[in-house]
Amino acid sequence: MRILTFSTLYPNATAPQFGVFVENRLRQLLASGEVEARVVAPVPWVPGDYGWLGSYARLARIPAEEHRHGIAVRHPRYPQLPRIGETLHPLGLALGALPALRRLQREGFDFELIDAHYFYPDGVAAALLARWLGKPFVVTARGTDLVTIAKHPLPQRMIRAAAEAADGLITVSASLAGELAGLGIARERVTVLRNGVDLAHFRPAEREAARARFGVSGPAPVLASVGHLIPRKGNEWILRALPALPGVRLLIAGQGPEQAMLEGLIRELGLAGRVTLLGEVAHAELSQLYSAADVLVLATGHEGWPNVLLEAMACGTPVLANAVSGCPEIVTAPEAGRLMPDRQPATIATHAAALLAALPDRAATRRYAEGFSWEATTRGQLDLFRAILARRRAGG
Repeated sequence: MRILTFSTLYPNATAPQFGVFVENRLRQLLASGEVEARVVAPVPWVPGDYGWLGSYARLARIPAEEHRHGIAVRHPRYPQLPRIGETLHPLGLALGALPALRRLQREGFDFELIDAHYFYPDGVAAALLARWLGKPFVVTARGTDLVTIAKHPLPQRMIRAAAEAADGLITVSASLAGELAGLGIARERVTVLRNGVDLAHFRPAEREAARARFGVSGPAPVLASVGHLIPRKGNEWILRALPALPGVRLLIAGQGPEQAMLEGLIRELGLAGRVTLLGEVAHAELSQLYSAADVLVLATGHEGWPNVLLEAMACGTPVLANAVSGCPEIVTAPEAGRLMPDRQPATIATHAAALLAALPDRAATRRYAEGFSWEATTRGQLDLFRAILARRRAGG
C-alpha cells in the first residue's frame, strides 16, 4: 500500500520531539514491510510569536524537505494568522499543501490513501485534499482536537463534516471515540487504536547513574513531570503540592510559555533547592530521566493518550495521573501506579505520598508496560487501510 501521512504535528529539524507520536506510529507501520509512505507536514507561515511553538524565525528554519529515520518528509508553507481567521486555517492548509501532493504524484508516488492526524485543521484540510484528488482518507483524533477545539461551534461543524466524509476514523483512546459519538458520528465507524511504546528504546537504566545525570543524590524521593510548559499540563499544581511532601525532589522537563511563571512560583514557595527545571530533554535522554524518578506525575487537564505514562512505565517507573481522558485506560493495575480524582495540590500530595510509601516493584511495572507494544496498533491500521482500498476498488 502507498499512503500519504498528512499532519502539521510531525517532528522536524528544529523541533525533533514535536508530534513524535505521529512519527513513531508511522515508523512501526513501515516496519511491517507492507506499506510505502511519504510525509507531508505543512508548516505555518506566522508573523511574530506563536506561543509555545516558538517564533516565526524558528518555523522559518524548518527545511522544505528532509529525511527522518529513512522517511521522506516535505514541509510546504501555508499562511496562518493566530487569533485572526482561525476558521480559515483548514482551507489555507489544504491550499498550501496541494502543490506538494501533486508534485509527489508527478514524481511517481501516486499514493492510494491519505492518512491524516489531528482533526482540526489537519483532518478538515485532508477532507478537502481527498475530494480534490479523488482519494480516500482516514483521520486520527488525538485529544485536544476533539476535547477542546470541537467545543467551538464553527470548528465543530467542520470537524463533524470531515468525520462524516472520512473513509476511516481512528481515535487513540475509547474516551475520544466517545467524543466523536457525542458529535453524532456512529460509534461503529470509529476504530480505537492506542499508541504503543518503543520497548527497545524505553527501558530501565542504571538508577544511580541516571539520578546523578540530573543532579539528584542521596535517598530523597524524586518525582518527574515531562511535557510542554503549558497550563493544561498542570505543573503549577504539582509545585503547589510539593510543600506537603517534605524532602521530595521534583524534576520538570519541557519548555513553553509557563516557564517564567513556574520560576516565580518556585521562588515564592521556597522550593529552589528541591525543584529543577531541566528545559527540553532530548528524546534519546528521556529513558534516563524516567529511570531517575521514583514516580512520574501527570497532572493534566485532558489528554487523548498520554505517551509519557507508557514511556515511564517501560523504564520501570510507576505513574500518578489525573483520571481524565485516556489515562484510566492506561493505568489499570497497581503495578502501573495510581489515578487521582482531580489535580488539586492537596490531592496530588496525598496520592503521591501514598504511592511513594508503597512503590511497586520496578520490574513488575516494566512487565505491565510490555503489554503496550505497537503490534496490535500496526495490525489494526493495516486491516483498516486494506478494507478501505478494497471498497474503493470495488466501487463502494
